[in-house]
Amino acid sequence: MIADNLSAHKTGQVDDFLDRHPKVHLHFTPTYSSWLNQIELWFAKIERDVIARGVFTSLADLRRKLMKYIRHYNNVPKTVKWRYFDPTRRITSSSAVTVH
Repeated sequence: MIADNLSAHKTGQVDDFLDRHPKVHLHFTPTYSSWLNQIELWFAKIERDVIARGVFTSLADLRRKLMKYIRHYNNVPKTVKWRYFDPTRRITSSSAVTVH
């Protein structure tokens, strides 16, 4: 089972479950790589670029300005170049599997 590094996945109850089910293994995603983090970053960007600086006369006005921002954002996409500078922490095919 693949899980993010949330501490809730590392509790005594989880350990007990894994002890009772030896064929189940937890594989943790690297810290800060979860898709959820990307969504959180997206909403933080919207909050920073639109909501925090905006003046809205109504809910409809807020909705219209949010959609304008999203349409503009989608029309001028920028490639994200992921970089990881610590080669000692990279996961490779010869790495030890991260099992709880």
